[in-house]
Amino acid sequence: MLQELGSRIELWKHVARMHKISLTCKCSFRYILESNSFELFFQYVELPNFDIASDALNTFKDLLTRHEDAVSEFLISHYEQFFELYKRLLTSDNYVTRRQSVKFLSEFLLEAPNAQIMKRYILEVRYLNIMMGLLKDSSKNIRICSFHIFKVFVANPNKPRDIIQVLVDNHKELLKLLHALPASKGEDEQLDEERDLIIKEIEKLVRLSL
Repeated sequence: MLQELGSRIELWKHVARMHKISLTCKCSFRYILESNSFELFFQYVELPNFDIASDALNTFKDLLTRHEDAVSEFLISHYEQFFELYKRLLTSDNYVTRRQSVKFLSEFLLEAPNAQIMKRYILEVRYLNIMMGLLKDSSKNIRICSFHIFKVFVANPNKPRDIIQVLVDNHKELLKLLHALPASKGEDEQLDEERDLIIKEIEKLVRLSL
């Protein structure tokens, strides 16, 4: 086990060096995104070695924020593959992985170049269910970050029927979770306003379903 971990750490160091060099060149950057080595990030961010996991996560973030147009094109064409892998991070048993991945996603989806990806993401029940699960997390920070994604599902004026049904079916638990949502320092007022709007929208959906 230790020998295998050591081999994986050495491999990561080699991969990380190549990826960091590629960030400066758009052609190399595209190659990294399309290569099998990109999937290694989803493994390395969960390694028990904290330094390697943190470095992998930071490099992963750099890859997805450096060349926005190229990243957007990549995610549109590899949407299913990418978000199935990313789901593993959001549901990881590792607290740091879970927290960092939901925080990054809450920022990434709301960036203008990723609007098309976000619009597709919020139409899917499987990802709504993940955010609903994260609203129950024992971590205050994870609950707040997941709320910032959850609210987009609810606020979407073109919610598909299956999304509405999930919200209506789970409205009692959701309203309880939202009322208990802790405010984050520095954004208390805005968070409270957004939470109230989302609560009202869910209550409206319930009334319309009667």
